[in-house]
Amino acid sequence: MTTRIPYAELEALLRAIFLRHGCSEPVADLLAQNMAGAERDGAHSHGVFRIKGNLGSLDSGWLDGKAVPVLEDVAPGMLRADGKNGFSLPVLAMAAEPLMDKARTNGIAVLSVRKAHHFSAVWPDIEPFARQGFLALATVNSMASVVPHGGHRKLYGTNPLGFAVPRAGRDPLVFDQASSAMANGDVQIARREGRQLPEGTGIDRDGNPTTDPNAVLEGGALLPFGGHKGSSIAMMMEIMGAALAGSDYSFEIDWSNHPGAATPHGGQTYILIDPNRGAVNSFADRIEVLIDAIHAAGQARLPADRRYANRRDSLANGIPLADDVLAEIRRLAGS
Repeated sequence: MTTRIPYAELEALLRAIFLRHGCSEPVADLLAQNMAGAERDGAHSHGVFRIKGNLGSLDSGWLDGKAVPVLEDVAPGMLRADGKNGFSLPVLAMAAEPLMDKARTNGIAVLSVRKAHHFSAVWPDIEPFARQGFLALATVNSMASVVPHGGHRKLYGTNPLGFAVPRAGRDPLVFDQASSAMANGDVQIARREGRQLPEGTGIDRDGNPTTDPNAVLEGGALLPFGGHKGSSIAMMMEIMGAALAGSDYSFEIDWSNHPGAATPHGGQTYILIDPNRGAVNSFADRIEVLIDAIHAAGQARLPADRRYANRRDSLANGIPLADDVLAEIRRLAGS
């Protein structure tokens, strides 16, 4: 059975959970907003499904739920941040306004982030920037779970890339995609639900192709999407996420001494561009020309359209949660 609950109620429950497990109030607020928002928008692999992993990292001491990040202004167009082994969300909250100020002044601005645990979807990071009129690009590296093209062991993370584009009077165009054939969270959900994976998703511990999520998660690895093309993008995410920020590569992240930990403290790089500085005509009008052409070519749904539809439905009718999941959330929240 499924129960629909208001967004505000789910956010309050999640906030209570993270406060009970040692987060500061600002961090608990950000985590709750992020996870409730993902569940609201139908991004189930990054919604309440992530509670267990976050709590494992907090309870094992792998992550500091009270960490206060440090932001450095290192160049006219660049900020650098140290997450101090906390979540990445407080870093972005601290850096958002100065990053946008730099982009407005210079036409472009970059934020590099090290030692911050990114365990959420990428689109919530960048959609707000697009709503403020910026093109936004995010690059993230995570924990090793993907074998490079032609390789035989895990090296790269699922290493997502996010891109957001403002539209005049409409919701932004936003995509957020892993460089692996499937997001790691979706593989875990497939295992929980007893589903097989599509062909070409992963390999088992012996390097053999498999559609069994258990085999992928227990000693196996995911494959990059598109063979060598996805592998090259995963490599780029390691460079843009970890190397540029001075953080750990995916293969360097080792939580073996912290049972239950699940969050990677890799690196992230965010780039904002003021499109009005680059375009010689109306950027907003030109975007609509492209979107009209996409629709005319037969693509009915744009990236993020489904999330926006889920958002409208959830805000009007409540967020659907399985009754056993909701009961566990309430138990964890102490209610």
